[in-house]
Amino acid sequence: MSGGPVVRPVTPASDADPARQVQREWLVTNGIGGYASGTVSGLVTRRYHGWLVAALPNPLGRVVMLTHLSEQLRLSGGRRVELRAEETEHRLELHGDPYLTEFSLTDGLPRWRYDIDGTVLEKRVVLAHRHNMLHVTYRLVTGDSDVLLQLRPSMHFRHHEAALDTGLARYSLLAVDDRYDIVGDPAFPPLRLRLHARDTAFTHRPKTISHLVHRVERSRGYDARGDLWSPGYFKVRLQPGEEATLVASTEPWEVIDAHPPEQVETAERERRSQLLRNAPAPLRDDMPELIFAADQFIVEPVGRAAAAGDEVRTVIAGYHWFTDWGRDTMISLEGLCLLTGRHREAGSILRMFGHHVRAGLIPNLFPDGDSDGLYHTADATLWFFHAIARYEHHSGDRETLRLLLPVLAHIVERHVAGTRFGIGADPADGLLRAGAPGLQLTWMDAKVDDWVVTPRRGKPVEINALWYQALCLLEEWAAQEGFKVGVDLPDLRDTVRESFNRRFWYEPGSYLYDVVDSEDGGDDATLRPNQVLAVSLPRAVLQRDRWRPVVETVKRHLLTPVGLRTLDPAHPDYKARYDGDLRARDSAYHQGTVWPWLLGPFVDAWLRAFPERSDEARAMVSGLHDHVGQAGIGSVSEIFDAEEPFTARGCIAQAWSVAELIRATAQVSSQVPVT
Repeated sequence: MSGGPVVRPVTPASDADPARQVQREWLVTNGIGGYASGTVSGLVTRRYHGWLVAALPNPLGRVVMLTHLSEQLRLSGGRRVELRAEETEHRLELHGDPYLTEFSLTDGLPRWRYDIDGTVLEKRVVLAHRHNMLHVTYRLVTGDSDVLLQLRPSMHFRHHEAALDTGLARYSLLAVDDRYDIVGDPAFPPLRLRLHARDTAFTHRPKTISHLVHRVERSRGYDARGDLWSPGYFKVRLQPGEEATLVASTEPWEVIDAHPPEQVETAERERRSQLLRNAPAPLRDDMPELIFAADQFIVEPVGRAAAAGDEVRTVIAGYHWFTDWGRDTMISLEGLCLLTGRHREAGSILRMFGHHVRAGLIPNLFPDGDSDGLYHTADATLWFFHAIARYEHHSGDRETLRLLLPVLAHIVERHVAGTRFGIGADPADGLLRAGAPGLQLTWMDAKVDDWVVTPRRGKPVEINALWYQALCLLEEWAAQEGFKVGVDLPDLRDTVRESFNRRFWYEPGSYLYDVVDSEDGGDDATLRPNQVLAVSLPRAVLQRDRWRPVVETVKRHLLTPVGLRTLDPAHPDYKARYDGDLRARDSAYHQGTVWPWLLGPFVDAWLRAFPERSDEARAMVSGLHDHVGQAGIGSVSEIFDAEEPFTARGCIAQAWSVAELIRATAQVSSQVPVT
């Protein structure tokens, strides 16, 4: 690594299909769950898009405070130019911005470059770390003379999940010197605006923008029209080489005053440089932008309780709409934190979740705006054991392990005795069963109203692979620490292994049943990717002579360039595309749709089964590296269609997608051995 900035350029939008400006999205986060995000074009296409989506104290959660900025340049001779793409409402025809010549990420931060016949303007975006404070900086790079920049902010204060057609509040403007407070619904804080520059002015000219169409929401079957309100517009005259920065924040003015633009950007760039310096050299040299992508998910949640004296850290599962999920956090921990040199945050995350264990379960998720978790999950708690083992391996921190050991023993004891949602070990064979009417307890958790699409009630294959590993780990740790557990761990571990290999092997297909003892009394031989965990986990439950046929079968039917399909294409319920309204999408969510996070376990399994064919594993990760510049620029999407062209869908940035790409790449690299 040269020590200079990490730059990802994107094809100049003026040379490409204008629709690409809309399909490509950018994201900046603030370390507490808030963010700024939009399309490269500037078109607002999602309810979640906004220049400032603030993370506010419970029960508010994430709130869209500043939705849109209209940007206009007035050049010499009076020529006016709008810096944005345009869309015809009725036909949804898109006309690209002909002046946008470059979009790039510099150290993970977005930068636009516009060229209007030799007048070049640059735009940069940064959020103050751990503050709800946006800085948008405009710099006139070159020009024959000065220009007049006009900025009109527009807003509709609402939770980022709220319906777009929620009525606008009565907004008012309070102006004191160069400070402008926008006050609306008293449930929300004011939005505070200021333009930092020489020779600025504000014109109070309120207007309402009616029926703004959000094209992505329309395509997903949601309400797609909403109104915005604007108080007026700022104007600033820029000479070549001069800058102007618009500040938008929900923080008190004394906090805003303490964070001038030049200091905020400098501090954020230094923080990002430190992330690179802390990461291992191979990752820093080969995948630096994924270090910045990983950083977006690691947050200090507002209002979350932790153990006394500890830091509070967690992982946002995906942007824009996910909060922190236990399962996603535990799967992501190694790639996001441990392989990027962020061991302290990893320890805080594990201790925080340990603090929230109830009835032998960690939370499935923490709803936005709520500090109490929901616990309807059968696998998140078992992934907790895996994450602790990886943490101890990378960090050598035995104190956290000792602190959590009583919690881990309690978890296993409750699973043996039986806990919530029908989760418990079957005394007949030691296997873990799970299921409750109307609930989806595994990671294949799509549900529409009362319809659980893939209920998988019974004894799922990956749950029992994780169960076996949890028993092995607890047995090892208890022996090392001289800790007594109220379960005969060696006997139960052996019983589970024998039962698993006897019950889950599907001889006609040379692969594993997805569920045994299902709710209808039979065994489900549907070919799904979940069985890979029986090979990939460090304490693999599947007997060695079955590794190769399982991995080969999964590769033949489920592997794509961007991850694993969730269902065999030959199955009658297979869905090749994930699109349409919520019911259509959820019916495809785990019925063929490709999940990139599964590539991590598959690479593990491949290298175990075919260590002599590691070159093939290297090729398996290349498709996701190519994707990093295609949808959520600089990150990895949640899911993809199951057939070519494997269109990216779902969240534009998903924690376990990024984490497992980092981890899988490390696995196939001779420079970063992962055990």
